[in-house]
Amino acid sequence: MYIFTELSLIVVITTGVAIIMRIFKQPLVVGYIVSGIALGPYVLGVLHSTEFIELFAKIGISILLFIVGLSLSPTVVKETGKVSLIIGMGQVLLTATLGFFLMRALGFENIHSLYGAMALTFSSTIIVLKLLSDKGDINKLYSKIAIGLLIVQDLIATVALLAISAIGSGVIEGSNLFGTITLLLGKGIVAGIILYLISKYVLPKLSAYLATSQELLFLFSIAWGLGMASLFYFIGFSIEIGALIAGVTLSVSSYSYEIGSRMRPLRDFFVVMFFVLLGSQMILTDLPTIILPAIALTAFVLIGKPLIVVLVMNLLGYRTRTGFMTGSAVSQISEFSLILMTLGLALGQVDQRLASLVTLVAVLTIAGSTYVSLYSRTVYAKTKNLLKLLEWRRHFKREPRGSDNGPEMVIFGYDRVGYDFVHVAQKLGMQYTVVDFNPVSIKKLQASDIPFRFGDAEDVEFLQEIGVAGARIIVSTIPDFKVNKMLVSYYRRFNPEGIIMVISHDIKQAKELYLQGATYVIMPHYLGAHHASNMIAEFAFDIEKFDKERNRHLHHIAKREQMVG
Repeated sequence: MYIFTELSLIVVITTGVAIIMRIFKQPLVVGYIVSGIALGPYVLGVLHSTEFIELFAKIGISILLFIVGLSLSPTVVKETGKVSLIIGMGQVLLTATLGFFLMRALGFENIHSLYGAMALTFSSTIIVLKLLSDKGDINKLYSKIAIGLLIVQDLIATVALLAISAIGSGVIEGSNLFGTITLLLGKGIVAGIILYLISKYVLPKLSAYLATSQELLFLFSIAWGLGMASLFYFIGFSIEIGALIAGVTLSVSSYSYEIGSRMRPLRDFFVVMFFVLLGSQMILTDLPTIILPAIALTAFVLIGKPLIVVLVMNLLGYRTRTGFMTGSAVSQISEFSLILMTLGLALGQVDQRLASLVTLVAVLTIAGSTYVSLYSRTVYAKTKNLLKLLEWRRHFKREPRGSDNGPEMVIFGYDRVGYDFVHVAQKLGMQYTVVDFNPVSIKKLQASDIPFRFGDAEDVEFLQEIGVAGARIIVSTIPDFKVNKMLVSYYRRFNPEGIIMVISHDIKQAKELYLQGATYVIMPHYLGAHHASNMIAEFAFDIEKFDKERNRHLHHIAKREQMVG
């Protein structure tokens, strides 16, 4: 029961600190780490059951990496293009090189400098996506480049974790080093081939069946993520690598968005324990010795990292403003950096002082980058004359307008009357997406080559991911009043000028939807009766006109059956 009480106290204190962070518009991650410091031995001394907290932290990191893996679809990586790859590789190489020499200049030995340099290199996918989403810039050019850069970083981080896992596993002394690494790589290749075959031939059919039950899909996602993490740990790799690969194998599934959104609440709880544990492990007695290095490294990340991105993008022909906006978005260190320190600490390759230093830099850069990113336009306006000194190329390529890449129309529900709206969107040449929660409908949409997303209209994070707020027209054919009310409320909060049409079978509910902000409420019975009464008013007793209308209706039904069912 003491463990339960301790966990309850951790959650209560962390929630209170997180509320304070929210008031000051800081990322909650900062609040979690600060909570850990407060709960640790130097302040309140509440944390005693570290074994259980470490277990929760492991689960949180596994789920976090599993969700990151879901976004690393080969299709997405391909779409980011050569530009993101070049910018990502250039940024990582330059940041790591300069970071290594900076660490050496601060007095750290080679292995610690190498770890520190890698930690400075990576940026936080979660923080960046949240900031871009809050700014409403998720579909702009610089955002797409930043996201592509993050994917490249994630891939490099995966390789780094794999290398450290290989070096740190087993007995690797002298001549055994090459043999151990070769054996691990061999196991990895065999496991990769098997997983590729499973992901291509087994998982699509299995996930389609599991998607018929949301509880089953959720349970399978946990089992797959944690099971693969344990399997890779058993064959000699780290749990982190296994969790990441588990996500990658499911990333090509049509249900990856839904899996990710279902897993996020679980991630949000368990990952809190990871950051709280990190904060509690900071040795504050080392603060006098790490404060100056922390300030130097923080300045390098907040200032040097964006300048590196500006320089690389300028060499590729992008304007300084685009480079600065991209660089300011990634001016922090990542969860991967903290995972890297935790892994290095467990393997005995880094000491607690370096781990505390990197954790402190994470807190400072995440907090600082929030302001840099939110006020990036103002900062650019005041520094653009200085930034021009980095312009090696004076002739820039024409930059496409990334804001036009989101869906103009989002249609919720296909089987009922969604087909008619798809036909209109195609006829008008709109960029559109169909959202459906029925695996049978998903198969029909796939067969008809119609752009779709499998997901729940009530899931706010899912709505953010597919860009509902930025769409010009929203159509919901879902008959559930509560779902439509929430959808109208969410859309109007971010887009007061857009068009949103929802369906209703009840007059009272239709009036409430109008009050909520619906542009038009479709009432099938009303429209049907209205159309039929107009036919009588127009055709009177002319049976030939009724027959003509009947045949037209039968033709439409036949065409609809062919397309939908």
